[in-house]
Amino acid sequence: MQTEVFSAAAPYIIQQDYAAYTSEQHSVWSELVRRVLPALEQHAAAEYLDGLQIIGLEENRLPDLEAISSRLRPRTGWSSTPVSGFLPAPAFFEMLAMRCFPTTTWLRSRQSLEYTPEPDIFHDVFGHVPLHAHRVFADFLEHYGRVCAATSDAGVLEKLGRLFWYTVEFGVMRQGQEIKVYGSGLISSHRECSNVISGGCAIRDFSLDEVLNTPVKVDELHHLLFAVSSFDQVFEAMHQAERRAREGRL
Repeated sequence: MQTEVFSAAAPYIIQQDYAAYTSEQHSVWSELVRRVLPALEQHAAAEYLDGLQIIGLEENRLPDLEAISSRLRPRTGWSSTPVSGFLPAPAFFEMLAMRCFPTTTWLRSRQSLEYTPEPDIFHDVFGHVPLHAHRVFADFLEHYGRVCAATSDAGVLEKLGRLFWYTVEFGVMRQGQEIKVYGSGLISSHRECSNVISGGCAIRDFSLDEVLNTPVKVDELHHLLFAVSSFDQVFEAMHQAERRAREGRL
């Protein structure tokens, strides 16, 4: 990816130095995967599990972002683009709008297996990227980026951020008679995923009104999440939110 195509995001684009990863880091990656994979094989949405196979993640080695992108581009046009760290909102939205997912290259330490305050490569790749192989979800995410990149109203962005939080980050889906997880925050956190699986979190049917009016809490386990029936429902909710924003009703 040429940085010249970016404006706000250009200063944050880097190269992944794959050879610099140590055997300890590969071991930590492997332990992170082993901690969550058995539960995910039972409780993750089918679309996530399909994507996991499509992008070719290995259990025992950290992901090579260019190799992942080479699998994604022909399918949905997305790439996993390495960045230096947490991005300001304009840079983040710009990248989503261009189907370039900003992906950190650092990995948490063994002492921080359960939680890291900033996203790392485990959260970004293992949590987010498998769904970029799903065409409807991929289209939704690009559209979300385009709408947010064109919006300067802080109130609108906060409401749209709640939609992102309760779908992309902490989304659950009804499949058959079961609740399945797909949001990256659930996928990449053993505690959050277990909280949902064990019934420690109330699950309500997805309602755009309720989602937009439910504040985000980042410092505690979730007590309420919203189940969609499909990614088509998520994309339609985004269209509805966009219309409301345009009409000043968000």
